[in-house]
Amino acid sequence: MRIEPAHPQIPVFRQCELFGLARSSFYYAPQRDDSYNELLMRLIDEQYTRTPFYGVRRLTAWLGKTGHIVNHKRVARLMNLMGLEAIYPKPRTSKAHPQHKKYPYLLKGLEIVRPNQVWATDITYIRMKRGFIYLTAIMDWFSRYVLSWEISITLETEFCLVALDRALGTAKPEIFNSDQGSQFTSDDFTKRLKDHGIRISMDGRGRCFDNIFIERLWRSVKYEEVYLNDYQEIREAKDRLCRYFEFYNNERLHQSLDYYTPGEMHRRH
Repeated sequence: MRIEPAHPQIPVFRQCELFGLARSSFYYAPQRDDSYNELLMRLIDEQYTRTPFYGVRRLTAWLGKTGHIVNHKRVARLMNLMGLEAIYPKPRTSKAHPQHKKYPYLLKGLEIVRPNQVWATDITYIRMKRGFIYLTAIMDWFSRYVLSWEISITLETEFCLVALDRALGTAKPEIFNSDQGSQFTSDDFTKRLKDHGIRISMDGRGRCFDNIFIERLWRSVKYEEVYLNDYQEIREAKDRLCRYFEFYNNERLHQSLDYYTPGEMHRRH
């Protein structure tokens, strides 16, 4: 809502001086600004998915070339809200907690030869017509099969635990890999893994290829589903993502899997 002049006989610029208020703040329209921020976030999300190595400065410059002249501080604030960071250091929707224990990366040089040998998880930003949500998924590395997924309007640990419990209801891996985000280093999450006798592996900071298969999953989800639709509400987003993951697991042929589907690869071994 626009601020109205306190006194009709005093010029706006003088009233702003008297109240110590920047004149730009007087004309500030929150609804319009929020809509523009949402537009910027949509553009940032699409470009970041294409070029995840772009940081704040590059994305600010790219926006400028597309006609959106914005301050890099604004871009940084929006990226922080979206949970995005250039892959050097790696993309990180979740942020590390300084007091949580970090675990070593166990997958370097490891040959992945069977389902349920290694599972991996991550979180990504999903745009909607108005606003956004977060998506987490748990994937089997060998088959690329998505074992479970969940959405949330916040980055609290709970939705990651829901996805983990759902996946563990079907099987369990020998190793579970994640980034060093606070959701995955939390006592609740790591205890759940330890209680099932699962070894914990975490990406090294600045190592953009440690969780490469799930990063590729996010690209597929966004280009093949999210960017083709403008979800009006959370229920619609959940329904459409449910259909997409069913397609991804059981119909989508993967060249890297010799044109088998993830579901076929997961079941045939």
